[in-house]
Amino acid sequence: MRIALLEDDPDQVSIYTLWLQNSEHSVKSHGTAADFLRAVRRDSFDLYLLDWMLPDLSGIDVLLKLRGEMQDFTPVLIATAKDQERNVVQALEAGADDYLVKPLRQKEMLARVDALARRASGGRPKHESFDADPYMLDMEKKRVAINGTDVTLTSREFDLAAFFFQNAGRVVSRSHILEAIWGIENADVSTRTVDTHISRLRKKMQLNKSNGWKLSAIYQHGYRLEKQDTVQDQ
Repeated sequence: MRIALLEDDPDQVSIYTLWLQNSEHSVKSHGTAADFLRAVRRDSFDLYLLDWMLPDLSGIDVLLKLRGEMQDFTPVLIATAKDQERNVVQALEAGADDYLVKPLRQKEMLARVDALARRASGGRPKHESFDADPYMLDMEKKRVAINGTDVTLTSREFDLAAFFFQNAGRVVSRSHILEAIWGIENADVSTRTVDTHISRLRKKMQLNKSNGWKLSAIYQHGYRLEKQDTVQDQ
């Protein structure tokens, strides 16, 4: 997963980053609420891990901005030394998905991160095949069919298609796509490559209203695959 970490203690940033990267997660860390909010406005992530006590805004203030003003419903895990019941309730009522009390324990943190990932995917295992009528994606064989008819895709194109369907309804940034499909921070691949692959995928998979799905470019943000009402052009 691609995780945005908001934590002002450099030692804790190093520890959490090490734990998460060793579990094959990508981590972008931010030491202030202002830096974090700027980052999530221009980029996309699978999970936010937020400290409560920060030098500018509190983690709860950040959470309220995400859920309210920004209408961002990315899963949020609050990590804080505040351990009273009223603090847990406050965080959950503000929109947090889970709550951990510091000092964090490695296995517990990673288990909760994985649990939030499963919840975000509707409980479906990452590599399980799924239907998105009229599309069927066979994750094991890397096969896509439309109304039962196979579509010929390269391995990279299949991975890109699966990524979009797994994130349907979300705006995903080009840098997020680069990390997920080409590898973390691959300097040899440009965003132009992303755009070219997406254009080819859109045509091959006929992602248009007639099939009930639309893959759109979102200006200055990235792309979004959305379920559409199936209508005939008049």
